[in-house]
Amino acid sequence: MNKNINKLFATSRASSSKTKTNCSLPLSAKIDRQQPSSSSDPTDPKKRDCSSPASAKEKHHHQQQQHHHQQQQHHHQQQQHHHHHLKKRKMSSSNQVRASHILIKHQGSRRKASWKDPEGRVITSTTRESAVSQLKAFRDDIISGKVNFEDIATRYSDCSSAKRGGDLGPFGRGQMQKPFEETTFALKVGEISDIVDTDSGVHIIMRTG
Repeated sequence: MNKNINKLFATSRASSSKTKTNCSLPLSAKIDRQQPSSSSDPTDPKKRDCSSPASAKEKHHHQQQQHHHQQQQHHHQQQQHHHHHLKKRKMSSSNQVRASHILIKHQGSRRKASWKDPEGRVITSTTRESAVSQLKAFRDDIISGKVNFEDIATRYSDCSSAKRGGDLGPFGRGQMQKPFEETTFALKVGEISDIVDTDSGVHIIMRTG
C-alpha cells in the first residue's frame, strides 16, 4: 500500500512540475504562441496607409491655390502698372502744348543766320520794325483766309521748323524761351498770337494742341 501511495505522489509531483513550467513562460511568449503576428506588410496593397492618396491630392490642391494666387497678384500688378502709365501720360499731356510758328530774324537776333539766309546778309540788314511789319501782314492774310499758316511758314520762316510747316511738336514748360512759352500756354487751340519777341527774333504762334 505504501508503494502505491509513493507512486501516486511521484506522479502528482511530476504533473505539478510540468504545469508550473508551462505557467512560468512570459506572457508575451504565450501570446506569440497563441496568436499570429498582427504587424502589417507594407507591400500588401490591402494594408497600405490609406491616407497617402488623400495627402497627395491635398498637396496638389494647395499648389493649385498658390498658382492661382500668384496669377491674381501678377494681374493686379499689371493693372497698377497700366493705371500708373495712363495717369502719368494724362499728367504729361495736360502739362504740354503743341504749336507752329513763323520766325523772322533781324539785326537784334542772337544768331544772324538761317536755312534761307546762311550768310546772314538779309538778316543783318533787317530791322526789328521791318520784321514786325512783315509778320503783321502775314498774320492778317492768314486770319482773313487769303493764305495758309503752314504755307507761309514753309516759305518765309527763319526757323528750321519751316520744313514742317512751322510745327514745333509738343513741348512743356521750361523747354522754350519764356515769352514764347507763356504766350503759347495762354492761347486757345487754333488761336494765333500777336507779335512775340524773343532772343531769336519776332514770331507769330499758332497753338495746335
